[in-house]
Parts: sequence; C-alpha cells; structure tokens
Amino acid sequence: MKRIRAAIGRYGRHCAVVAMFIAAIGVQAAQEQAWHFRVFLDDKPIGTHRFRLIDEGERRIVQSEAEFDVRLWFIEAYNYLHRNREVWQEGCLAEIDAATDDNGRRQQVTGSRAEDGFRVSSSAQGARTLPACVMTFAYWDPGFLEQGRLLNPQTGEYVSVSVERIGTSLVAYQGQQVSAEGYRLKAGEIVIDVWYSPQRQWLALESITEGGRRLRYVAQ
Repeated sequence: MKRIRAAIGRYGRHCAVVAMFIAAIGVQAAQEQAWHFRVFLDDKPIGTHRFRLIDEGERRIVQSEAEFDVRLWFIEAYNYLHRNREVWQEGCLAEIDAATDDNGRRQQVTGSRAEDGFRVSSSAQGARTLPACVMTFAYWDPGFLEQGRLLNPQTGEYVSVSVERIGTSLVAYQGQQVSAEGYRLKAGEIVIDVWYSPQRQWLALESITEGGRRLRYVAQ
C-alpha cells in the first residue's frame, strides 16, 4: 500500500503533468469542446480526467477535473482530486486557478499576467513573478514541446523540462489503434511519453511511476 501511495502520489504532485490532456487543436472561434479520459494504473482503471475547452478567438478557457481512486481489495489506498481553470491568450497563460487534494494534502495555485510578468501564488512555493509568457503542461498545444520550463499547476513550481522525439508507434485512441508520433518529456525524475497524430492532434499519454507501474490516459 505504501508503495502505491508513493508511486501515484509522486505522479499526482506533477499532475499538471498529467495536468492538461486535451485531444484536439485548431479549434474554431467561439466553439466549445469536451474530452473524457479513462486513467489506468497498469491495466486497472483508477479514475477519469475530463476537460472542457471554450475557444473565444482571442482567448481560450480550459477547465479540467481529475479524480483517481486506488483501492487494494475494498480498502482505499490513495485518493486524488484536481480541478483547474486556465485562461490563455496569444499562446501564453493569462490566468490560472487550481485546487488539489492529494490524498488529504490540499494545495492551491493562482496567478495572472501583470505588467512585470506572470504573478503566481501557491501553497507550496509562495508568491513569485515569472516571465510574462508562461506555459503549463498544455498537451493540447504542441507548442509546449518547445519550452524549456513549464509551470506545474498543482504545486506552482516552474520546472525545467527537456523533450526528445521517440519515433512512431501505434497507440489506443477511442477504441482503435492509430499511428502516432511520440515525444518524451523529462521534468526532474518524472518521465512522460506523449503521442500526436500527423495533424498534431494529442492522442495518448503514458508514464512509468516510481515503483515501475504504468500510468496511462486513454481517450474515450
């Protein structure tokens, strides 16, 4: 049980990481879309991650909610709830308001753009001013792959990241096996593989947690 808590908890602390999974790009102005992902630990379903995107042309509003519930037999071993609202303008984060309950540990992250940069405040990191154009782990926008640092919406950390191409493979997407281009994102000890279609549509994600267990997001 402790091993599962450590494995999923460590991933949860970077859920941004896991924090923005939207399966489409090229949205038209004033259009609303929604996505539903089932989350698996190895082959066992442990929860869901839902997204809602409203594209207003000049800005995009992204709302997400993740719920994980890991059980051993009938005992709840780990529980995770993450809610986040982000506003994006001109490819940059303009506002963020995120709340997380990580197995009883509550965290809050808020922030907005100001004249001197992006001001963010979090339970874990306190108040800081970051560069004016900040991005989170926004998998719906492949432009995040070009960033050297990303804001973690759960902890408020501004983490260094590296990205490498890992080639083409078949991934599960909405009940089918489709060809996808893979990229490996490294943020500290966290390693996440993410796949896109040839049209740069986000399709799938996978990460090996501490303890060697496989965490997967599967689009429904």
